[in-house]
Amino acid sequence: MPTTVHIPKPLLEAVDRKARALRISRNRFVVRAIERELNHASEWSPGFFDRLAAVEEKTADSVDKMLAAVHDARRSKEPMKL
Repeated sequence: MPTTVHIPKPLLEAVDRKARALRISRNRFVVRAIERELNHASEWSPGFFDRLAAVEEKTADSVDKMLAAVHDARRSKEPMKL
């Protein structure tokens, strides 16, 4: 069934590069990615994300500080461009 999806240009270019590397069409690559996401999404137990979101303020602050420290310490390479 034909469908229209708006994908940001940098992401679409990354999709095209990956599809070419795999020697498959863009459409086949997108279909595989969606199928993989739908299959893996069912692996999370019901309520997992609700429990994850309900953290104590002290824990959330500690996680934020840890992520900031990791970000500040990154020197070896830039984040991967998609």
